Amino acid sequence: MRKILIATVMAATTLPATAAYADPPRWAPAHGYRAKNGDIMYRRTDNGIRYWDGQDGRRYCRRPDGTVGLLIGGAAGALVGRAIDTRGDRATGTIIGAAAGALIGNEVAKSRSRCR
Repeated sequence: MRKILIATVMAATTLPATAAYADPPRWAPAHGYRAKNGDIMYRRTDNGIRYWDGQDGRRYCRRPDGTVGLLIGGAAGALVGRAIDTRGDRATGTIIGAAAGALIGNEVAKSRSRCR
């Protein structure tokens, strides 16, 4: 009985809170970002890049900043550097490999998307 009561209370407190994360409906009055910048309508290109038309008539796009490539490249580079440096405590190879992998991963992640 105690477990059922705890599960019911947890469900009752969790479910109403999830609706707060939804976007407001289009007809709702705008507060904050939408009030200042208007409703920005994003579109997607064939390769998945989001873009929008600015108020000045120019087309703008959102490119990834390369953070995911930086993290994955750093981890992979650390593993490769540790495997290559087999003498001593291998800290030097791990650090140099992580730095090189992070730089390479960041550049690869940034260069994959082109906004035209």
